[in-house]
Amino acid sequence: MSKPLATKVVGFLCNWCSYAGADQAGGAQKSYPDNFKIIRVMCSGRVEPEFVMQAFRNGAAGVVILACHPGDCHYKTGNVMAAGRYRLLKKLLTQLGIDEKRLVMEYVSASEGEHFVEVITRTVRELETTPTIVA
Repeated sequence: MSKPLATKVVGFLCNWCSYAGADQAGGAQKSYPDNFKIIRVMCSGRVEPEFVMQAFRNGAAGVVILACHPGDCHYKTGNVMAAGRYRLLKKLLTQLGIDEKRLVMEYVSASEGEHFVEVITRTVRELETTPTIVA
């Protein structure tokens, strides 16, 4: 019997913090689900709503936005802008009939490789049991 296909989860990672945290996890040989696909962006504030919606249109079961912790943004307020867009996108997804749990935003710093692994592993596992469409 063949193994079912894994749930595809797309992650937008801030270059300065979250991507560096992912790199630290890799350097420490920490493993995380291989169905998590990383897209490196210079800042979480650069993640346009269209990027998130395109990921869903292309079959992603979930989207994760990883940002710098509040007050630590390399570009001052990019993570604040990302948090505002995140809240609006959650409302939009609900209106479109997509479970809002399929969009996640978390803060991961460059020194938090272990936290990166925990966030990604937990999120992917939760998405594997979340209905695709809200009834």
